[in-house]
Amino acid sequence: MSILGSNVIDTSVSMYYLGKDIEISSKDLNRWISENAKVDTSCAVDGMRLGLHRVVRVSPKTNSTAPTVVCSAFRAIFGAIAIDTRKVDDAGSVFWNVHCSEVGRVMDM
Repeated sequence: MSILGSNVIDTSVSMYYLGKDIEISSKDLNRWISENAKVDTSCAVDGMRLGLHRVVRVSPKTNSTAPTVVCSAFRAIFGAIAIDTRKVDDAGSVFWNVHCSEVGRVMDM
């Protein structure tokens, strides 16, 4: 689910920035995708804000607050939404609703 969710996020970010500027360079588009996919500063932060570290189940030796764990759980949510609704766009919309405070920060760069 995490891999699917990651692809949903990448697609949503691509569509968002292509919608803003159809002439965007591939370099700039990839930079925006990378900004929204960073484990430590993007998806793990959103996942912690949602409290995923409190509900994700991991082995006893694994720290549920580790950025990679939280980020994987965060991404998996959007994969699951895409599967459940059978619409990637629905999962992308939920991503932007959750991530909207980050969009303002990222767009100001």
